[in-house]
Amino acid sequence: MSDKNYLLSLIREGEHQQQDFKYRVSDACKLARSVSAFANTDGGRLLIGVRDDGNLSGVRSEEEIFMMHQAAYKYCQPEASIKFDTYHVEGRTIVIATVSPSDKRPIRAKDEDGRMRAYIRIDDENIVASPVHLALWRECQKAQGVMITYNDSISKLFAVMRYKLTLNQIVRLSKLPRQRVITLLARLIRFGNVRWEYVDQKFLFSLFP
Repeated sequence: MSDKNYLLSLIREGEHQQQDFKYRVSDACKLARSVSAFANTDGGRLLIGVRDDGNLSGVRSEEEIFMMHQAAYKYCQPEASIKFDTYHVEGRTIVIATVSPSDKRPIRAKDEDGRMRAYIRIDDENIVASPVHLALWRECQKAQGVMITYNDSISKLFAVMRYKLTLNQIVRLSKLPRQRVITLLARLIRFGNVRWEYVDQKFLFSLFP
């Protein structure tokens, strides 16, 4: 398959959970968010020099290429695993940045204020990771296994989670400390007792039936 046909086949897929289009690179921080989101989820690729409508614009300067590397290696901590491939199609230069899923989550990206925040990828959006994501990643990286015991705290959680609730709603209804709820939800998700979904820009938690 020629470079052109390969690139056009990717563009036909549109933007989705593992693919994002970037018309141009004018801000390394914004690019770093996509790198963080892909690394913290299922991996993916950035087609740089491609407009949102799929038309080719091309990478226009060495400065854009420099910012791509900055996004991956300076604006993400720890560094993300990323590979750059350059294609020349119709007189334009297109760069595909392929990001591998990380085993060192969270990969955090520096924002405009210098804060480090972790992102995840849901459909075609980069979403700030919730406190439960951060707790779940910590749980999964523990050297030793984690046991979960049915106790009063678990009982209180189960009692209120008959419906889909936000983290704040669970904290309020269960009357448990917020950090305790976050830790328990992360463990219950890990063991398959609780499911979560992203609806109307909110994470909702509920018990598996």
